[in-house]
Amino acid sequence: MTNNNKKGFVLWFTGFSAAGKTTIADKVHELLKHNGNRLERLDGDIVRKNLTQDLGFSKEDRDENIRRIGFVANLLSRNDIGVIASFISPYRAQREMLRENVTNFIEIFVDAPIEVCESRDPKGMYKKARAGELKNFTGVDDPYEPPENPDIHLLSSEHSPDDLAKVVLSFLRTNDYID
Repeated sequence: MTNNNKKGFVLWFTGFSAAGKTTIADKVHELLKHNGNRLERLDGDIVRKNLTQDLGFSKEDRDENIRRIGFVANLLSRNDIGVIASFISPYRAQREMLRENVTNFIEIFVDAPIEVCESRDPKGMYKKARAGELKNFTGVDDPYEPPENPDIHLLSSEHSPDDLAKVVLSFLRTNDYID
C-alpha cells in the first residue's frame, strides 16, 4: 500500500459534544485515505466500547481515558501512521500532557458556541444533562477549558465541514506531514 505520509502525526480534534469534531475528522480521514495516506481513526464511542469500557466520566476516569488513547496514538505516530482522534478532552492539562508525550501532536479546536451544540445534539445528551439524568456532562455541569493556542482553530458554526477539512489538509501539507 502506498504511504504518502512524510511522517506520522496525531490530529487531535477537541471541542464540545456536537461541535462537529467527528464530522470534520471523518471528512479529513476520507480525503487523506483517498490520497494514499496510512491512517488510523480513533473516536470516543469506539474507544469507550473497546479500550476504556472500564472507565466512567469522573475527572480521574476522563484523565485515564485520554492517557490510554494518547499512548496508542503515540505508538502509531512514531511508526509513520497518521492518527485522527476526536475526543471532547475537556481539560487543558490533559491536552498539554498529550502535547508533551505524543509524537507530532496537532491540537485542533473545533469551536462552536454551546447553544449551537445543544441545537444539534444528535444523541439528546444535552437534554438529558440539563434534566439531571447525566452527571459530569461537559458544558453543563463539568467545564470545558478551550485551548489557549491550538495548532488549528476551526469555527464549525461558520464554515462547512468540507471547507474545514481542507484547512486541516492545508496545515498538514504546509508543515510537511503529507505530500
